[in-house]
Amino acid sequence: MTDSMPGPTSRTYFSQRLRLHSVDWGHPDRPPLLLLHGGRDHCRNWDWTAEALRGDWHVIAPDLRGHGDSQWSPDGSYTMAGYIYDLAQLIHQQRLAPVTIVAHSLGGNIALRYAGIYPDAVARLVAIEGLGPSPRALAERGATTIAARMDEWIREQRGLAGRLPRRYASIEDAFRRMQEENPHLAAAQARHLTAHGVNQNEDGTYSWKFDNYVRAWPPYDMSGRDIDLLWSRIACPTLLLYGKESQSGNPAEDGRARPFRHATVAGIDGAGHWLHHDRLDEFLRIVREFLGRPRPG
Repeated sequence: MTDSMPGPTSRTYFSQRLRLHSVDWGHPDRPPLLLLHGGRDHCRNWDWTAEALRGDWHVIAPDLRGHGDSQWSPDGSYTMAGYIYDLAQLIHQQRLAPVTIVAHSLGGNIALRYAGIYPDAVARLVAIEGLGPSPRALAERGATTIAARMDEWIREQRGLAGRLPRRYASIEDAFRRMQEENPHLAAAQARHLTAHGVNQNEDGTYSWKFDNYVRAWPPYDMSGRDIDLLWSRIACPTLLLYGKESQSGNPAEDGRARPFRHATVAGIDGAGHWLHHDRLDEFLRIVREFLGRPRPG
C-alpha cells in the first residue's frame, strides 16, 4: 500500500446488538463495492485491492463479527445465518443495493448465500475460494451422525473455552507467524497485515484480534441441497476464482460450479488460498476485466 492517498475512515454499524466495524474508502457518489474478508482475517487485508479500485467505486470493507475491530459474539457462537444477517444489515442500513461484492473464503461463502436469498440486491459477485469444503469433505462429514458431530463440537467448545489467546513477545514474532501461514506474502504485505491484525496486551505482548471461538465450525449447517438451491438463484454475473496451488480444487471439475446459472470459473497460477495477495496484479487484472467500468451512481 502506498502513502499517496489517504487511508479509509472507520465506521460502525449494529447487527443483533453487536457493534460491527467497517472501513470506508470514500467517494459515496460512486457505485458501492463491498469487500468481505475470510475467516480469522480482517478488513484491512483488502487495502491493496481497495486502493486500486477506489477511483471507480465506493469501496466498503467490513470486519466480520468476531474479527478485526468488530465485537465478539457474547456466547461464542458464529453461525452462517448470523454472518449472512450482518451482511444483510450492512447493505440494508446503508442502502447499498444493488451492490457489487468481492469476497474471500468465508466471506465468499456468506456473499454467495446472500446473493441467492436476495438475487436483486447484488449486481456482480466475485467469490475467491468461497465455495466451502470439497464434495469429498462434505460427503465425509455427512457420513457422521449428528450425535457424533454434536459431541465433537461440544468437546471443541470446551477446549476453546480454556484456550487463552496466543501472546507474542513482540510484533516481530507475530509477523514471522504471518509469514509462516502464507509463504507467498512479501515482507511488506505480511507486516501490514500483522500491524492491523493484532492488539497489544496490557503486559506489552501482542495477540491476534479475532475471537478464538471463530475456529469452531457449527455442528450443522444448511443442507447441500439448500446451498445448491441458493446458488442456482443467483441472478448476477458471478466469477469463481481459485488458486491453482490451493487444496480447494477446481470447482468446474468437481461439480461445485454446476448449480450456478451465470458463473465463470478461473484459476490463477502460482497462487494458493490467498490468491488476492499471492498474485495481486493478476488478480486485479481479472477482477477489473470482469467488473468493467461502473456507471456513475
